[in-house]
Amino acid sequence: MSAISVSGLWKEYGRQVVLEHIDLEIESGSFVALVGPSGCGKSTFLKMILGDEVPTRGQILIDGEPLKPEPDIDRGVVFQRYSVFPHLTVLGNVLLALELSGSSFWGRLWGARRKKARAEALDMIECVGLTAAVKKFPSELSGGMQQRLALAQALILKPKILLLDEPFGALDPGIRSDIHQLVQRLWKEEGITVLMVTHDLSEAFTLGTRVIAFDRLRKRPEETSAYGATVTFDMKVDKPVAPPSELEADLHEAQRQAAQ
Repeated sequence: MSAISVSGLWKEYGRQVVLEHIDLEIESGSFVALVGPSGCGKSTFLKMILGDEVPTRGQILIDGEPLKPEPDIDRGVVFQRYSVFPHLTVLGNVLLALELSGSSFWGRLWGARRKKARAEALDMIECVGLTAAVKKFPSELSGGMQQRLALAQALILKPKILLLDEPFGALDPGIRSDIHQLVQRLWKEEGITVLMVTHDLSEAFTLGTRVIAFDRLRKRPEETSAYGATVTFDMKVDKPVAPPSELEADLHEAQRQAAQ
């Protein structure tokens, strides 16, 4: 688990302000859902937590320490588009992460170290329900199975923080429900802090222990480049909760009032 502290965060690209005045304290072990309209900086915020983007102003602390300048094994990420290697089997995809982290020069492990890594990879593959497909290539897997593989890749290094950037948007409803259950189980079992970007409010309130909305308070055409999005709604979700439809109504009302 890891706690995340964000203070005075701004992100600008030239004259385009994407995010402004972001101050957040995210408790260790939280499952935070980030929502908001397209283009409001949700994915950019996630990339800054990952270390793939640098804040223009402000700072991000993880467990009280400044964010490392490069992405590392403490932070795992799963994108909507499956980040798997098509030329490797299910086992090869999961094992590769361990090989690269354990032998950065050769990219391979040998002997007892490889045997141990293989056993760990097989355990994780079983954990995400892909044991029967261990020798298959990604092209032989369904969309849901490929997303399970992407989760196994992200979790095999036991990250303290898992970043999910709309990972379920391309899945059919039935498969999405199965993956939701899997993610919640892994979150609880692994004890990690999760930040998930989603456009699906029901998904946000169903999975999240906290829902945070980003939006622009100034939306006139002449203001869209000079002012960025900020936090307009921040709600802890206790389980069991009110029906998602009621919570979504609260979110819409809060955003309406913030925009006035």
